[in-house]
Amino acid sequence: MNETLPDTAEAFGKLRDSIFEGGELDRKTKELIAIASSVLMRCQYCVDVHSQRAVAHGANKKEIAEAIAVAMFIAGGSQLGWTNIYGENVYDLIFREKKPEEPEKDKLEKEKGCCCGN
Repeated sequence: MNETLPDTAEAFGKLRDSIFEGGELDRKTKELIAIASSVLMRCQYCVDVHSQRAVAHGANKKEIAEAIAVAMFIAGGSQLGWTNIYGENVYDLIFREKKPEEPEKDKLEKEKGCCCGN
């Protein structure tokens, strides 16, 4: 990106510096947050870079592991609480009693509206 979009790369670097330098949170804490965020974004490169930076700012392996565990918890919880656009829990939709099959003619009429039958 530095060669292709130098202005963008420079702006991104300034953004990074403004976030990671100074402020109320210390650098180690910010890097631990970055690790957890990188796990959620599924970016192995960022997990590696921010882990190295966290260690450079005093983090240990247990702290990094805890940051990753927090991200795993959030990811798992978001799946458990996942709902569809109608506000029904996905597990309720999957496991509710199924309606008896509709006659073929009624089924075809429903299918005309959309790929999902609505």
